[in-house]
Amino acid sequence: MVVSDRDGESTGEMIRRLWRQGWKPADIVRATGAPHSRVYRTGERMGLWVQGWGAQRERMTSRRCAFLELRLEGFSRLEAAEKTGVSKAMSYPVQQGLMTPKANSKRFVPAGPDAERYNRLMALLEFGRKDIRIAGQSIPFAAVDKTISPRYLSITDREYIADCRREGMSMRAIARKMGRAPSTISREPARDCVHGGAYRPCSAHRLSVRRRLRPKPRKLDRNKRLAAAVDAGLKERLSPEQIAGRLPVDYPDDQTMRVSHETIYQSLFIQGKGHLKKDIQQALRRGRARRRSQVKRKRPRFGDEMLMISDRPAEVADRAVPGHWEGDLIIGKAGQSAIGTLVERSTRYVMLLHLPDKHDAVTVKDKLIETIEKLPQHLRASLTWDRGREMAHHKQFSVKTGCPVYFCDPASPWQRGSNENTNGLLRQYFPKGTDLSVHTETDLEFVACQLNRRPRKTLGFYTPAEKLAELLNSHPINDNECCNDH
Repeated sequence: MVVSDRDGESTGEMIRRLWRQGWKPADIVRATGAPHSRVYRTGERMGLWVQGWGAQRERMTSRRCAFLELRLEGFSRLEAAEKTGVSKAMSYPVQQGLMTPKANSKRFVPAGPDAERYNRLMALLEFGRKDIRIAGQSIPFAAVDKTISPRYLSITDREYIADCRREGMSMRAIARKMGRAPSTISREPARDCVHGGAYRPCSAHRLSVRRRLRPKPRKLDRNKRLAAAVDAGLKERLSPEQIAGRLPVDYPDDQTMRVSHETIYQSLFIQGKGHLKKDIQQALRRGRARRRSQVKRKRPRFGDEMLMISDRPAEVADRAVPGHWEGDLIIGKAGQSAIGTLVERSTRYVMLLHLPDKHDAVTVKDKLIETIEKLPQHLRASLTWDRGREMAHHKQFSVKTGCPVYFCDPASPWQRGSNENTNGLLRQYFPKGTDLSVHTETDLEFVACQLNRRPRKTLGFYTPAEKLAELLNSHPINDNECCNDH
């Protein structure tokens, strides 16, 4: 049947009217008799729908999520298909995650804001197997039989608890026999009792499995009164922590009006899954659309085990024994160039590493070996460095030179105080933001000589060169000898 124009109604107006009445684009084409391309282009131009495979896949993802959620709630495949508008022929491939009913059909790839939600539902539901129905929810047999961890009670553990209770044993006695905490055992009958208060181990186990299933309704989705209070607080520019802390003050006798600040953050940052509108994100002071991870995973800095500064001998701290060095890199413009610095802790003697091309771990290791091997063995007691990646090959350096490397704690430059002070002095010669690769090895030797012949108050106004000469049982080094010796 072709729908004729009413009162000179244009094609665009007719398309808009039929679309608002719930007609699909394909039905509008058949009803109006207009060309397929014209109807679709007109609707797209009017903003009624968005064409293209990407937009279609987003709509398919949303519909499939609705179908899967109904299946999770215990509806049959055909019932879920009828409620969501999925055809009978497509209901089976949809629950299997396939594109079409064909035997060689490809897997459906979700798109849009519901993609993550779809993946979670597909991972949760194992259709194609006979399920256990409990309290209106479908639970796969595989989930019931699966042993997650020894920390969780298994069906065998729950049967043992039931047997011991029938024998009249106390909860603490059962806990001792099972090697469990008394609180774990005492919670079982109180939490998982069914059938008029009787503890049934099989039913209790299925209830426990259902609690583990995801996704779950969010607290702010279940309690609309609590959600309204949170919304009001956000609109008043209160932080989630302030809202959570204020609720017990405003509702002291209502335990249902309690929520953690983390729950509020989750509702805000997980798009399309919380009840809170996206525009409420504007109430957050930072205005971030995405949550930064609060979990910091501590990984070993290097492949080889690090010796921390706490493991360093006590003699190093009082600077009484010579031969202990501190090292670091000073970085040039845009991080493209660097100079290595070494400072002896007792004499403040300085040596500089020429790194004209690069300052990766291999280059720094080779240059350190070359420099340290110029020293006598009794002046190679230790080296203290920060946690920079340039020392990734510290173990190879220690094996080659016999000089152990100790690493400072994170964000603790004061643990290399002599080196940090020297780096500040070096910035007089090598300003920040300049290209350090232009300096030759001769330039570095001259600068090191300049620092080593400076009288130091901490050395009784002796120079580092003179103090090092004393350690070497030699005469004091003059200016020329200082430069040549380096």
